[in-house]
Amino acid sequence: MLKVHLSIMGVVVGCLSVFTWVANAIPQIQSDVPEDLVLSDEVTPEELIAAGEDLYNGGGGCTACHGLGERAPNLLTDHAGTGLIGERCANRVAGQDCKQYLHASLVDPNAYLVEGFAPIMLDASRTLSSVQIWALIAYLQSLGGEVTVRGADFEESGGGGGVAPLAGDARATTDPQHLMALNGCTACHLPAAMELPVRLAPPFDGIGSRMTTEEIRAEILDPNAVTTEGYEAFGGTMPTYFGERLTAAELEAIVRFLASLR
Repeated sequence: MLKVHLSIMGVVVGCLSVFTWVANAIPQIQSDVPEDLVLSDEVTPEELIAAGEDLYNGGGGCTACHGLGERAPNLLTDHAGTGLIGERCANRVAGQDCKQYLHASLVDPNAYLVEGFAPIMLDASRTLSSVQIWALIAYLQSLGGEVTVRGADFEESGGGGGVAPLAGDARATTDPQHLMALNGCTACHLPAAMELPVRLAPPFDGIGSRMTTEEIRAEILDPNAVTTEGYEAFGGTMPTYFGERLTAAELEAIVRFLASLR
């Protein structure tokens, strides 16, 4: 009898060891939920700039296209001798000051295309709140120009102040659709039925029939390893930080949801 008990115990310990190893092997290291971004109507320009910079370089995904000056103008450097974005923004469209132009460029990005670039940017209001958009504008204005964004702009644009969740903030949730919206996935992977001037990424429709669960997971963690046929021009657009941004539970929730789409 003792031998039987020892055998059972050995099996249990072995299984626990294997599951522990698998859990630790998943390359997600973030476990803390980022704090909410709180911007009141009394927000200072410095607070707006800091919030906008974090968003630009992180959850907003701006650097995927605006970081090299190949798919879109590099907003952090001079462009064609016109200066930094904070300098040139007021000279782009007659009758619009810098703040007005930047806001229009974010919510209606294809209205004022910079010569030499394709209309690939989508309406930022699909994935960002009004407060986030104004924070981005403040940061861009600070690059060579004067920051004129104020807390009053939140109300005037219908966004309201208070808590504005940053794209990429997971909050304490494992709802896959909510997580994908927060991390900007649905901004590029739009439904196949939606008519677009340019499609940046394949739709999620039926992805579970095209890819295995392992392939979906690998694509999220290392998106540049394989480029989907037909989207070669946009290879390298998808951010590579999801392995650090998502917890293991969040990643698996998204993977399971996508694998179910058949």
